[in-house]
Amino acid sequence: MATAARELRVRKSPNYDAVCFHAQQCAEKYMKAVLHAAAIPFARTHNLAALLHLALDLEPSWEMMRPDLQGLTAMAVGFRYPGRAADKAAARHAVAAARNVRARARLHLGLKTAS
Repeated sequence: MATAARELRVRKSPNYDAVCFHAQQCAEKYMKAVLHAAAIPFARTHNLAALLHLALDLEPSWEMMRPDLQGLTAMAVGFRYPGRAADKAAARHAVAAARNVRARARLHLGLKTAS
């Protein structure tokens, strides 16, 4: 998350594609950490909606994150190839979504939520 947030603040030549990618990766790793801690098996995937489906038995309220998770899923590879580029608005949304996932996952795991 730190890399995405830092790159979002860059004034000269920011890399919004990287911001979106790192935000997606943050959310993915936290979703997988929650599933791993609960001994719920999951496939090798970047599909955050699929991971959410597995986590809903643990945290039904996470259903509200579905739109953000679907948006982040598209960022896993979408901006890493020519033809698409993220803008500042997409990058800001990605960071906000990842921070939300991170906070909820850390709370679920009993970890500090600050920073």
